[in-house]
Amino acid sequence: MKNAILIAAAVGLAAALPQPGAPLTRRGGTRPPHHSAPRRNTTYPEYSSNWAGAVQIGTGFTFVTGTITVPSVYNGNPYSAASAWVGIDGDTCQTAILQTGVSFYGDGSYDAWYEWIPDYSYSFSGFGLRAGDEIRMTVDATSKTTGVATLENLSTGAKVSHTFRNTPSTLCETNAEWIVEDFESGGSLVPFADFGTVTFTDAYATGSGGQVTPQGATIIDIRQSGRVLTNCGTSGADLTCTYTG
Repeated sequence: MKNAILIAAAVGLAAALPQPGAPLTRRGGTRPPHHSAPRRNTTYPEYSSNWAGAVQIGTGFTFVTGTITVPSVYNGNPYSAASAWVGIDGDTCQTAILQTGVSFYGDGSYDAWYEWIPDYSYSFSGFGLRAGDEIRMTVDATSKTTGVATLENLSTGAKVSHTFRNTPSTLCETNAEWIVEDFESGGSLVPFADFGTVTFTDAYATGSGGQVTPQGATIIDIRQSGRVLTNCGTSGADLTCTYTG
């Protein structure tokens, strides 16, 4: 894994971030897909400039799920954002990523979305989100070019899903992920939101070797311009990422 990822330097990253006063482009089909492969900037411990969380590496991963409580954003920057998602591939395999999750913004808004990279990300319509809601995220690959992304709001009973058919990119099914991400907008990483703590509970994936959880996975933290912004770790089958920046 360590040699499979193109390394991107974190030095000078802050200068490339959107400046205050510029509108934050949100997820959706009207903009290019966000960059989701982890930009590794060291070998050990594992750091990335955009991914924090857990990656299980194996074979035949077709199902990944996890439940989070939607956080509040604390730093008061209306142009900041972060996403929490589950997905298949994108680490050692970068031909495609099947993923779904939620984004939270410094202006107090939220977004629920699905994506099969390298296509656009799209927002689910009619799926309300607010701080404190419990959201179960699930991706299910029925083949290497088809699958289903599902979000369930366990607090309200709402459920949405999207079926991907005959996608132009092919999964390898070698990575299962539970991730908090500093995603891109307009070609640059957005200011990373102080999300407090996000915990993935009831988190597991199904692969050729059976069922796995984040326990024993590769743990990644976000580091930008020499500053470590997250602290992720497992407790039993749960994964917790805390903002430390």
